[in-house]
Amino acid sequence: MTKRILILATDGFEQSELMDPKKALEDAGFETVVASIASGSIKGWKDKNWGDSVSVDLTIDQVVVDEFDALLLPGGQMNPDILRMNDDAIDLINDFDDAGKTIAAICHAPWLMAEADILDGRTVTSWPSIRTDLANAGADVVDEEVAIDGNFITSRNPDDIPAFSQALIDALSD
Repeated sequence: MTKRILILATDGFEQSELMDPKKALEDAGFETVVASIASGSIKGWKDKNWGDSVSVDLTIDQVVVDEFDALLLPGGQMNPDILRMNDDAIDLINDFDDAGKTIAAICHAPWLMAEADILDGRTVTSWPSIRTDLANAGADVVDEEVAIDGNFITSRNPDDIPAFSQALIDALSD
């Protein structure tokens, strides 16, 4: 059975941080499903302006965690900032963690993990401006291309996407 990865995002996601891992996962034979706060489409952010839109496959309330093998959280500044204020999004992240499923977050997306209160004692990395927030949430924050701690995979920025994507593919291939 093909493994399925849920991508949780909303308007303002960093375009490369959703599109590039999505393509890498699909090229590796995995199925990706985009979930968001509302149905329709969400718009990316690229080079300090709005980028391409992506179709939303499911709204958050339609997601059944047991139907997925991993959760991918793309960054961008706006996307996780909006999602961390949505209780359903935070509950979904907690449900993936409670089930022991892989959670992969890049750039600003670990903010969502801090909001979900799942970072205490865990090693993660992120965009530099949120590292204090992650440390305040109890994380051991490192400055590495990819940090893997149990079911968590985190990366710092778009330059890390190839290593980030490969770490997620490797975790799903075990």
